[in-house]
Amino acid sequence: MTHSTKSPSFSTAWESMVGLTRGCFAAPSFAIFTTILTGWVLTPGRRTVTAMICAADPEGRRAHDAYHRFFRVGRWSLTQLWKVLVLHIVATLAPEGTLTLDLDDTLYKKSGRKINGAGTFRDAVRSTHNRVVYATGLNLVVVTLRVSPPWGGMPIGVPVGVRLHRKGGPTTLDLATEIIIEITGWLPGRCFTLCADGAYASLAGRGLARTTFTSRMRRDAALYEAAPPRTGKRGRPATKGERLATPAAMATDMSDARFARACLEWRGRTKELLVWCRPVLWYTVDKVNLVLLVIVRDSEGVMHDDFFFTTDLDANPGEVASNYAGRWSIECMNREVKQCLGAEDPQCWKGEGPERAASLSLWLYAAIWTWYIPTFGTNTTWIPRPWYPKKATPSFLDALAMLRRSLWLQRITPMSASDPLNQKIMDGLLDVLATAS
Repeated sequence: MTHSTKSPSFSTAWESMVGLTRGCFAAPSFAIFTTILTGWVLTPGRRTVTAMICAADPEGRRAHDAYHRFFRVGRWSLTQLWKVLVLHIVATLAPEGTLTLDLDDTLYKKSGRKINGAGTFRDAVRSTHNRVVYATGLNLVVVTLRVSPPWGGMPIGVPVGVRLHRKGGPTTLDLATEIIIEITGWLPGRCFTLCADGAYASLAGRGLARTTFTSRMRRDAALYEAAPPRTGKRGRPATKGERLATPAAMATDMSDARFARACLEWRGRTKELLVWCRPVLWYTVDKVNLVLLVIVRDSEGVMHDDFFFTTDLDANPGEVASNYAGRWSIECMNREVKQCLGAEDPQCWKGEGPERAASLSLWLYAAIWTWYIPTFGTNTTWIPRPWYPKKATPSFLDALAMLRRSLWLQRITPMSASDPLNQKIMDGLLDVLATAS
């Protein structure tokens, strides 16, 4: 367990990673940026800008308004900041192979009459099939890189791109396309697999370079055979073939005997399900290219039939279902960045402040995982609890606690007397500071 104050300071690795962004800022802005990151990590309770200042700059070395101006009108680019981090994430956590990306949009609730970029959107957390709930806030389109941690289990969603969706502006589909084009441009030698829920199914027809797309298909989707070959006769050629049954009707007419058994990776666990596939033309999302329809059935009849599709016609149907199930990591990320990092707390209203603060919370989440995974690997870095004796893998809170511990140790040591503090006293103090929230 990594808790000794005699251990080498892991804050050096954190400072080195943050230092990669130095070229994105002027010297004064970079100093403010590092102070804000430190304050965001160390602040207990709500992460307002004022609270960050109290935690990271208690002496008041700078005027408090300098930190607010940094968000509101600071001369720095979110795009450059993300580019530096994404290149480092890929080099550190996924240097080889196809990169798996997940896409979703999330609502950062904000209260106030004049918050730049805010609007009234559907609240996916509180809405149900029969009742739609709306809330005011920032609607963010987020893309994450799916990372398999060294300790195994469920993958981790590490943010690599974000856009703010404004009422009357580009659609969420357009913004998602922008992010993917941007990321593929940063990584010209890599191929990608992109997963998103059914709201983004139309991305299949966007022609994303070097990207295979997987999503959920509607139960009542209008499907067709491939367009017949041209006959050479005059007139407009047919663009689609014979109409097929809907996915739900196909599944109803098929017995379990027509399915193949497959062992799927299902949110960090292995599960045996039945799968069936066939190429179809989903004219609504792509008028030219076929997609592979995959039907997944629970042989025990506990779950309803699920319907997925992918633009890779040669894909293994079991792998398609596993790939989509792994998309749950972005849902976990959305929850953790709000609950553990207080992403909705910064009270920024004007200029670029609201968008920058929300994006920076996601950037910080990605940076913490990118620091923690190679630094600690499979080491046990959390305090054992009697009510959780079988805990075997770290959570984001454990990663955040280790960074807090490292930063607090760095701040406390220079203030200590010439005689070192008792080891047990120091460890107890750091444990309390690391878990304060």
